[in-house]
Amino acid sequence: MMKRMRLLTVLLVLLSVSACDVNDIDQMVPGLTDEEVAEGLRSALLVGTDTSVSILSAKDGYFGDELVKILLPEEASEIYTNLSKVPGGDLLMEQAILAINRSAEDAAASATPIFIDAISEITIVDGFAILNGEDNAATLYLLEKTYTDLEGLFKPVIGESLNKKLVGNVSAESAYLSLVNAYNTASLNGVLWDKINTNTLTEHATAKGLDGLFLKIALEEYRIRTNVKHRVNDILLKVFGNA
Repeated sequence: MMKRMRLLTVLLVLLSVSACDVNDIDQMVPGLTDEEVAEGLRSALLVGTDTSVSILSAKDGYFGDELVKILLPEEASEIYTNLSKVPGGDLLMEQAILAINRSAEDAAASATPIFIDAISEITIVDGFAILNGEDNAATLYLLEKTYTDLEGLFKPVIGESLNKKLVGNVSAESAYLSLVNAYNTASLNGVLWDKINTNTLTEHATAKGLDGLFLKIALEEYRIRTNVKHRVNDILLKVFGNA
């Protein structure tokens, strides 16, 4: 629940910032049938999730986007403060962060089947509530319906990706462990500063990877609702207007 509340807050901030960049604000068309509304919302989410997954699963999908780039776990935040004291610390941290993001990119496509299942279950009642809701209402519906299942699916997949050698001949787990070991050694094993454990990388990458997915989906939904250029099929044009 706390993860979803945190993500909801981030989604609201994202959309308030995104609103400044969109000039083509259209009104939704009245006189739609119940089924057209439900179909339109399903299509909007399918387009949004497909676009988001395609972007994030590509090379630099996470790493090259500061909005969703995954940094070190909170437990390792002290590394930033003491990095200059760690021999080769800059290079080790750069390699670890790159490898973590490559793992998220590798795992992102696994989210698609769960998204599709949840989207297919949108009812007529859901459709009108979403249509008349905020500019991220469909994304929030998807978040509520899929987060728990998606987290359960995504965690072992990203765990596997974290152990793949996706950056040179080094896995994210190995790169992160090298960074933490160098940091702990420089601390004289906790004498100069607290040691860091390495038990939460999978949970961290899972949570941040999902955050990135939902942020991208929210942005795509906002674009579909507010910019005719993003309504890529007839049902989206009809439900959200084509002026």
